[in-house]
Amino acid sequence: MAKKFGGKFSPDGQANAPRDAVVDERQIKKAGSQARLLYVPAAILVFTSLNDGPVALVTALVGGAVLTLAAWLLQEGLQAEAAYNARKVARRPAVPRKMLATALTGIGVTIAAYLGDTGIIGSVLYGLAAAGLHTVTFGIDPMTDKRMEGIDTFQQDRVARVVDEAEAYLAVMKAQIQALSDRRLTERVEDFQTIARRMIRTVEEDPRDLTGARKFLSVYLMGARDATVKFVDLYGRNKDADARTSYEALLTDLEQNFAARTDKMLLDDRSDMDIEINVLRDRLQREGVSLKSKGND
Repeated sequence: MAKKFGGKFSPDGQANAPRDAVVDERQIKKAGSQARLLYVPAAILVFTSLNDGPVALVTALVGGAVLTLAAWLLQEGLQAEAAYNARKVARRPAVPRKMLATALTGIGVTIAAYLGDTGIIGSVLYGLAAAGLHTVTFGIDPMTDKRMEGIDTFQQDRVARVVDEAEAYLAVMKAQIQALSDRRLTERVEDFQTIARRMIRTVEEDPRDLTGARKFLSVYLMGARDATVKFVDLYGRNKDADARTSYEALLTDLEQNFAARTDKMLLDDRSDMDIEINVLRDRLQREGVSLKSKGND
């Protein structure tokens, strides 16, 4: 029977959390926090232009909006890069958020400098300098797909697509549950997500496991997402205790089945490795190579 996992702060008080997830969301959020200070210049630009007339104020509002968008894109880009770095197999971000943030930062600083009477040329130079410093400080987006040696490109692309799809389902589940502001339910969903990501990590480490895991990471996670959406809609309206009990039971079933399937995948990998070792040992013995250690001679 599969072992039921729980976080150390779960209602059951269990401390035996599953193996670390393939993507640590706390580290991803922490990566994006580097961009928070860049929201401040936009506010300063608008605040210092309040008494400079309508034209200057509108120009400052445009510049502030550009700088705010740049800071948001940078935050998203840093988080996407952190998720990319955490995975063994990953596709490069579809939208180069960090590079767009660099361009918008240069434009925003150009507008701010123009309001400071530096002239067009001087303003452009300030913008270029800001864009350059932005690139040096935060870098650019990952430009290539991350692949594993020894695995064909087609198989790795399949893994990357399934992983992206699975992460999207998990993200929707978390966002939906967080809307209820119920700590216990949030932790229950996070516990399940950790177990699901354990399967994701197993597939990424050996894409040959994708065949056995694809139904779990696609069909079952899609069903879990849809069930979460329906539960949140119902429970948010009338706090139906029966609906909550049924949803928590569903999470328990999902946890047990995902954990059991992942354990089976890991066991199959070990069996395959043992077979390969035995075959290699037999081959070496036929070649006259002794496998006994010196201590046994």
